[in-house]
Amino acid sequence: MSFKCGIVGLPNVGKSTLFNALTNSNKAQAANFPFCTIDPNIGIVSVPDERLNNLARVSKSKKIINTTISFVDIAGLVKGASKGEGLGNKFLSHIREVDAIIHMVRCFDSSDIQNVNSTVDPIRDLEIIETEMMLADLESIHKRLEKNQKKNIDDDQLRILETALEYINNDKNISDLKNHFDKKKLNQSGLLSIKSKIFVCNVDEQSIIDGNNYTNTFIEKYGQENTLIISADIENQINELDYEEKKNYMKMIGLKNTGLDLLIQKGYKILELDTYFTSGPEETRAWTIEKNCTAPKAAGEIHSDFEKGFIRAETVSYNDFVKNDGWVNSKNNGKMRLEGKDYIVKDGDVLNFRFNT
Repeated sequence: MSFKCGIVGLPNVGKSTLFNALTNSNKAQAANFPFCTIDPNIGIVSVPDERLNNLARVSKSKKIINTTISFVDIAGLVKGASKGEGLGNKFLSHIREVDAIIHMVRCFDSSDIQNVNSTVDPIRDLEIIETEMMLADLESIHKRLEKNQKKNIDDDQLRILETALEYINNDKNISDLKNHFDKKKLNQSGLLSIKSKIFVCNVDEQSIIDGNNYTNTFIEKYGQENTLIISADIENQINELDYEEKKNYMKMIGLKNTGLDLLIQKGYKILELDTYFTSGPEETRAWTIEKNCTAPKAAGEIHSDFEKGFIRAETVSYNDFVKNDGWVNSKNNGKMRLEGKDYIVKDGDVLNFRFNT
């Protein structure tokens, strides 16, 4: 599975600049006026993982295939978007298609870049976006709960929609629905407000290490766990450098990780994802799965026939595979296990599936 993150925010907060940096492209138009992004730009990016190179070296693989993440640059929303203001519901519908939302807020001063509001206030800006998504959810829920529509909704979805309506009407945190309903069922509801969120504070170069007053105020309210401090402009500059130049420049400004690395780490954490590997002479490949995924479901990521005809999974941990120089020595040294249908795949497992077709 490849997961998809949508970058949202008010106009001119740096969404398209960040998108171009993350995807190492100039696909998204970055201009100094509202709504320069009309249709969502989509970029598919390989997920860096140094374990792949080590596995490929051990297996003498001909090629390496990373797992991927998709970023979607969604045009700037404005107050009233749920009622058609700005470019309206068209963009709200794009948000429904992503697994996680990257909320980008402006945390820098600049007289050169237009701001849709007269002051810089990341908390206010985030609340505008969150409110518009909640209003869009409210409208969607009311429509689906109309008498003539109820008959088309199953009992589980009906309970989710009715509970969501009660939460919104009573100003409760709608994200708490995750504590009461099945994750898969919630995802099927299409509600925007319950999607996993990453908050990105876009700062200038001087604030990239320690933040500034804007980021401090934002983190004080929303916490550190889902918040990242990134300079979209610096990320773009880094991507224009070759490997050695990039390494030296990052060291010079005190940057340990790129924005892409930080977003992937945070994305995997909030979406509760793991990685397993397949490795042999032809290829070494990474596969993304949900945490607590069973071996047959992991096999299904390769091909549905692998899941249907699953028999056993030959399993070696990443560390044992590298330490024992591959499959043969791992088996001879008792580090390879045969796991059945109930096995929960762990992050870093190297797997070889036995199956019937």
